[in-house]
Amino acid sequence: MPVYNLSDIEAAAKQFIDKMTGDFWSGGANELLTVSENVSAYGDYRIRPRYMRDVAVVSTTAKNKLFGKEFAIPCGIAPSSFHKLAHADGELATGAAAKSRNWPMAISSYSSYSLEDVSKVSGDNLLFFQLYVFKNRDTSTDLVRRAEAAGFKAILVTIDSPFLGLRFSERQNKFTLPRGILAANFAGGRYAGPIDVSIDHKSESKGPGANKSLFEGPKPNVIDPGLTWEDIKWLKSITTLEVWVKGVLTSEDAEDAIQAGASGIWVSNHGGRQLDGCLPTLHALPEVVKAVNGRIPVHLDGGIRKGSDIFRALALGADFVWIGRPILWGLKYNGQEGLETVERLLEEEFKLVLALSGCTSPSEITKGHLTKRPGSTWSKL
Repeated sequence: MPVYNLSDIEAAAKQFIDKMTGDFWSGGANELLTVSENVSAYGDYRIRPRYMRDVAVVSTTAKNKLFGKEFAIPCGIAPSSFHKLAHADGELATGAAAKSRNWPMAISSYSSYSLEDVSKVSGDNLLFFQLYVFKNRDTSTDLVRRAEAAGFKAILVTIDSPFLGLRFSERQNKFTLPRGILAANFAGGRYAGPIDVSIDHKSESKGPGANKSLFEGPKPNVIDPGLTWEDIKWLKSITTLEVWVKGVLTSEDAEDAIQAGASGIWVSNHGGRQLDGCLPTLHALPEVVKAVNGRIPVHLDGGIRKGSDIFRALALGADFVWIGRPILWGLKYNGQEGLETVERLLEEEFKLVLALSGCTSPSEITKGHLTKRPGSTWSKL
């Protein structure tokens, strides 16, 4: 079937997804309010275009370089787990597609190919290693040092997951990884003790009151619910890589991140998979940008489905944006080629929105290009 936008890609991919995987990708916490509002929030802003501008030549290159490199578009591939659920080539196809179209990429701690293997196919497009900090600091330390040796540029610490959100579909389906798919970064008995794969229905990270066996050992390989800003300082002490924080939604946490020494902030609510009813990321963005005040970069993920969504996020102050679920749809649709189609569609849409708004590059986008939709009252109380 022909595809003209990311909704078409999603619809085409869903024809071939089993129920457990489909529910896992589309699901989130509780009643999925935040999952929905991450997408709908972009409709709370209308674009104020300017005309009679010379837009014969338009560049989509980001106004700010990322680790010294220019990318095709100020949009990258956000970390998500187990890409082999979408395609046998998994993160290898993702990395190849990122390299092919000059997009940056972040990979998950729970990738289905090892960080070293993904690095080999990705070149300098692979920048972030997303890290869950385990109670077993030896395991986390080794992951960080492997990422550094493999050529990553930064550690992306997820701070919004002391426990897993209440994801009804995963519990109802008793989500378990299919045979042949595993957390490749932990394979081969490299680390002492079992690894808690947080999405598994038997995970010890389901929340306060869940099974405590892995918490009771001396060095359990389970996500640490006791993580604090002091641990950002600890991470900085064990690596030369930049340390960024993913999961910031408030001005207070933005300031705490800066004081802890973070090199960048990633506005995220985990795709609505953690705390249902929290701020959609686009509405959290302005107060974070204001608090940061240009001291460090501010990136964003959550709900981006169109080129105009990228435009809106940049107008509200994001330096860069990242997409998650559409990457999986593209892989399921047609592997590396399907993901490149996702990238191409967003590039073309973003370029057209720039031109139709009177901008020749992302550097010309300002807050003045947006206005609030009448009746939209989102604001900090």
